[in-house]
Amino acid sequence: MDPKLVEVTQLFARFKAAYARNDLNVCSNHLSQLKVLLTKFPSLPPSFQQTPNAVDELTIAREIYEHAVVLSVKMEDQDAFERDFCQLKPYYMDTCGIIPPSPEEYPILGLNLLRLLVQNRIAEFHTELELLPAKALENLCIKHGVELEQSFMEGAYNRVLSARQAVPHETYVYFMDLLAKTVRDEIAGCSERGYDYLSISDAKQMFMFSSDNELQQYIAEEHPGWDVKNGLVLFQKVKESQPCKEIPSAPVINQTLGYARELERIV
Repeated sequence: MDPKLVEVTQLFARFKAAYARNDLNVCSNHLSQLKVLLTKFPSLPPSFQQTPNAVDELTIAREIYEHAVVLSVKMEDQDAFERDFCQLKPYYMDTCGIIPPSPEEYPILGLNLLRLLVQNRIAEFHTELELLPAKALENLCIKHGVELEQSFMEGAYNRVLSARQAVPHETYVYFMDLLAKTVRDEIAGCSERGYDYLSISDAKQMFMFSSDNELQQYIAEEHPGWDVKNGLVLFQKVKESQPCKEIPSAPVINQTLGYARELERIV
């Protein structure tokens, strides 16, 4: 076997051992070294040179970047996720017929869809979706992201929150927790504008918390301006603290009349 490939294989084995014992700092150090070593393989993207070890080099490089993506989720580093996914993507899109498909392909593609949804990058979400083959839409991991996006766009926040309990892959939990927070913040904003108060039981049901303590902890951490008294969640104090915006009626009327006069001249 090629000495460079042996070196990468041995270092990757040490990376996986550190990953198994959840030593993320060691994993990160090994990963940086692995990425440097991979630059010495001419068979990797973008050159894709046909070498005697091309299949082995492409296969191990793909697996390394797959682990890098999952590691970024464990470290809760969304920037690293985006970088590593961009490096991994050519191995999914451009190596068909060269190396066998990876069993982690659809879970990671679905994870990327979930990340785009969490970051509210809906246009990119649909672009990535359109790049997938039709059969991919039948995969549970891809369907999970598609159904979440549909529920989010429909305002069916209860379906979004309940989806946290049925994630198709363990790596999805981090982004689902971020999405749940986004949804609860959206519900909170609507509640402040639509109600003066809610009963704790109604608020607990609306925010989909299983206990009063969870609801009170959420309020204490995210909405300290709310009051919890006598079994009620009170929004009135927040409303009173918000400044009342005055509409500059006179300038608006004058501007509208000016537009009307200009239109008469044009006609």
